[in-house]
Amino acid sequence: MLTSKILLRIPPQLQMTDDDFFEFCQINSELRIERNKSGELLIMPPTGSETGNREGNIFGPLWVWSEQNGTGLAFTSSTGFKLLMGDKSPDAAWIKLERWNALSPEQKQKFAPICPDFVVELRSASDNLKPLQSKMQEYMREPGVQLGWLIDRKNRRVYIYHPDLPEECLDNPATVSGDPVLPGFVLNMSKIW
Repeated sequence: MLTSKILLRIPPQLQMTDDDFFEFCQINSELRIERNKSGELLIMPPTGSETGNREGNIFGPLWVWSEQNGTGLAFTSSTGFKLLMGDKSPDAAWIKLERWNALSPEQKQKFAPICPDFVVELRSASDNLKPLQSKMQEYMREPGVQLGWLIDRKNRRVYIYHPDLPEECLDNPATVSGDPVLPGFVLNMSKIW
């Protein structure tokens, strides 16, 4: 069983097409796999039980809010998106319905070529903070993204990202608000820490 991340560099002549990469991810479904814009693969083990529970405590309230709000769709950490920065799977995501509905049925079946309006990354015990902060900054350069949260459980901090603005850091917040991008969505952090 894989216990740490692996960066796999692929020679240019062996680069996978988007369809090849999607199939590769499907036949290796026990792993989380992302691809950067250079075609390198980041292979990650499944999350530990505690991190998986905390991801659920983020996605669950996001899904409930999304269903009640009705203006978009929430996505779990197993969802891949085709972005300018590569193929990524945020720990939770949300996309406005009109943007999602603009995609073709074929695009929705694989890794949709769309950056979510809202992305969340949860730092696990084995993650280094700097690469996650860099990843969030890359998300903020993607067309369509409006808001990003990097939740650092280790230091009890939430980094908030908006396009073209400096990151904001909240120390040990009790709640985090998604306003105005996700109007009325508030995440209770007691179940995340």
